[in-house]
Amino acid sequence: MDAPATDFSFAPIQALHHDRTRRIRAVLTPAAQHQTGPPDSPESAAADYCLTHHALEGAEAAARARDTAAFDWYSAHPDANAPALTTPTAVGPRIVLAPDLDRLPRSDISETPYYILRPDTTPAPPDLRELATTAYAAGARHGFADLLAGHAVVVCLLRRKKLGDTLDSWTITRLPGTIYCDHAEEPAVLARDVIHEAGHNWLNDALTATACKISDEAKFHSPWKKTTRPAFGFLHACFAFPLTMIYTARVLPETSGDLHQFLAAYLDQQHGLLATTVDDHARALTLITDSDLRQRLHAVHREALSL
Repeated sequence: MDAPATDFSFAPIQALHHDRTRRIRAVLTPAAQHQTGPPDSPESAAADYCLTHHALEGAEAAARARDTAAFDWYSAHPDANAPALTTPTAVGPRIVLAPDLDRLPRSDISETPYYILRPDTTPAPPDLRELATTAYAAGARHGFADLLAGHAVVVCLLRRKKLGDTLDSWTITRLPGTIYCDHAEEPAVLARDVIHEAGHNWLNDALTATACKISDEAKFHSPWKKTTRPAFGFLHACFAFPLTMIYTARVLPETSGDLHQFLAAYLDQQHGLLATTVDDHARALTLITDSDLRQRLHAVHREALSL
């Protein structure tokens, strides 16, 4: 039986997706006729929002390099050629890639490596696409379909790891809806990590959409980083990790053996870490000026603590 869905629908985010996509496409293809009729569905708008950011970043890089052919390609493909790359999943068409981590660029747009969709992009091999498809299905089945539909459009699978190894994952603000992550051979674990990063993407969009500017002056102890962090990073951790806890608690009953032990240990560890943030989280939430967003962050934190 599917788990109760966690509510990730948020009107300001949907408005942001529509408006930002329209603005980017007006820059990329100024002579084209852009949609002015009824808006697309939230899922379609979220995909367009993600893909136009890839096209914008690619076009900007091409312009800086004076690569006219590449610039023209992005102008002609504001969807970054998505129809040729998508894989069907439980939350809609997704783009699953397997770029070589050692060849990923680094630049001023990100402290971490990243990948931008380009003319020679190809989908991940069939086994990795199947892994991702099964992971999306697990996430959707356990209440995270809307989050994954809106904020995990492009997934770049990086290093193959064994269960129990450290799995690195990240997002960058310049490419919303895109996730970079290592992977074990367990869809349930990949779903956990994609949900975590999609949570970061959701919160970035929510803060932008509500014009919440969080002061860097307030600092809070992060049990995950074992250091003091500004409120922005602290609130992100106190949202993304609880999402993985909620998912893990829901998926645990359908696991067994080593996978069950791994996820149960993860949930226990995260509960202990989150419990130390109760007082600081309450203080940090006072910096969120939008009452609806503040309540949503509080509700996720509270639900994870109750597990």
